[in-house]
Amino acid sequence: MDTIPRWNVVHKLQKRKLLIAINCVAGLSIFFFGYDQGMMGGVNNAVNYYQTTMKFGVQDPKTLEPIIQKPLLQGGIVSVYYLGTLFGCLIGGWFGDRYGRIKTIGLGAFWAVIGATLQCSAQNSDWMICARLINGWGTGILNAIVPVWATETAEHTSRGQFVAIEFTLNIFGVVVAYWLEYGCSFYGDGTSSFVWRFPIAFQIIPLLFLFAICWAFPESPRWLCKVGREEESRYVLGRLRGETGDDLGKAEAEFQDIRNTVELERKSTHGTSYMHMLFGIGTGKLHTGRRVQLVIWLQIMQEWIGIAGVTIYAPTIFSIAGISHNNVQWISGLNDIFYMFSTLICVFTLDRIGRRWTLYWGSVMQGIAMALAGGFSRLGINATDAGNTSQASSYGIAATSMVFIFTFTFGATWLTVPWLYPAEIFPLEVRAKGNAWGVFGWSIGNGWLTLLCPVMFAAIGEKTLYIFAACNAITIPMVWALYPESNQRTLEEMNLLFASDSIWNWEAERNFAILKEQNPDLVQAAQRGHPVIDPETGMPRRSSTLRNLSLDVNSYQNGYANGHAEKDVDGKLG
Repeated sequence: MDTIPRWNVVHKLQKRKLLIAINCVAGLSIFFFGYDQGMMGGVNNAVNYYQTTMKFGVQDPKTLEPIIQKPLLQGGIVSVYYLGTLFGCLIGGWFGDRYGRIKTIGLGAFWAVIGATLQCSAQNSDWMICARLINGWGTGILNAIVPVWATETAEHTSRGQFVAIEFTLNIFGVVVAYWLEYGCSFYGDGTSSFVWRFPIAFQIIPLLFLFAICWAFPESPRWLCKVGREEESRYVLGRLRGETGDDLGKAEAEFQDIRNTVELERKSTHGTSYMHMLFGIGTGKLHTGRRVQLVIWLQIMQEWIGIAGVTIYAPTIFSIAGISHNNVQWISGLNDIFYMFSTLICVFTLDRIGRRWTLYWGSVMQGIAMALAGGFSRLGINATDAGNTSQASSYGIAATSMVFIFTFTFGATWLTVPWLYPAEIFPLEVRAKGNAWGVFGWSIGNGWLTLLCPVMFAAIGEKTLYIFAACNAITIPMVWALYPESNQRTLEEMNLLFASDSIWNWEAERNFAILKEQNPDLVQAAQRGHPVIDPETGMPRRSSTLRNLSLDVNSYQNGYANGHAEKDVDGKLG
């Protein structure tokens, strides 16, 4: 394959080894994302940062805890990053669909390096706000494209597992950020700017490595097919799936599905801009507008079930629960470690029980944990006010345990699915833009919550946790009624899954079953043993019925009736 550079790893690796290599690069980007999120928790508690440089609080001389005098400024510095990711994801989605996944990863890493450099050199709050905005652009670009690249190269039977592994690295980034900052807090007397500047600068290392290495990896075969580079697409698929023994024909089946889907989408879609997607203008039976709404709200709810508050404001939550300042830091770090190991559960369950059931059991456990954490925190506060320190300590431990259970459950469930689902369900023609809408929702949910969190904790204290518990309860009927299952279905089958005019999941499933039977040329890769190679010619089969492919059940029923009527007429004439 002369069109792909000789130094590209696609020529040297194949099948699982190539998939693992791609997953490692995707995981490096997700590691940076986790590190960048977890970093601000420690930075917010650095004396030089909040008292000397940003000037939104002072240190209590007795307890040594920060006293936040300007919670809106503190929350604003954190949340402006999500304003950056909001715009960055839209740029990344457009760029990714136009110029490819690999070039977009390089662009995102470049912008993130600039943002990180400006952050670690910030001299005041205005500087920091601008730096975090730029850093958010880079993160938004990467978050819009990396899950898409990962899902488009993985097999449909193990797609969830590969993305779940990446999010184990995401939480590993949170853990590294936390413990690095914890170690830096002991530098000197703890008042040096090094305590917060070095952890921010540390993220530049993986970003530079990501920028340097991404060019040596193959482009998405689905994007290559979409832009007409079919020979390259077929070659990359062959290297990913294998072409000998039991793998013979697998890549060809998938390639035919992709090519058929490209033609169908171009016939069905008359607008691919963000506005066309948001309002479903000109998307016909693809119902892109519905998909956009689903992924936006799934990502918003991912934050409002409580993880954004727990990740960034865990020390505040533990302090409310009555944990002493000396213990708050290491308990928060231990919570992050439990969080990281919990993601391994999702690696082994996501492709077995599906996306919907993963969200169900997560919402139940998380809602109970948040409600109990709030209740135990209130009891601990009451015991402290009454002077009963031993009882207050017991309640504090109980509240802390509930936070541990919450983060452990979240890591095993809600962490991965809201990032995987948007990368799965959109048409190939706009898949990067579709995933960008998911990041858009995440940016809104995260930015909104991190801006309000310090205000809510200051105003209503532990009652904030009750709000998180209520949001968990809301997600159960929401997922049940509106979100179709994407597990064990190819990316090409998603157009059939969302072809129903009804918003309800049960109608989508009924319609999908009918269309799947009527569109065999769109689901070859999902059918074991489906013949795609003509045994006489040795050439790939190309269906002559491709021109009749449709996402409208009625068109098939009418065609079926007309076909039989024509046969009857022919029979009578004969």
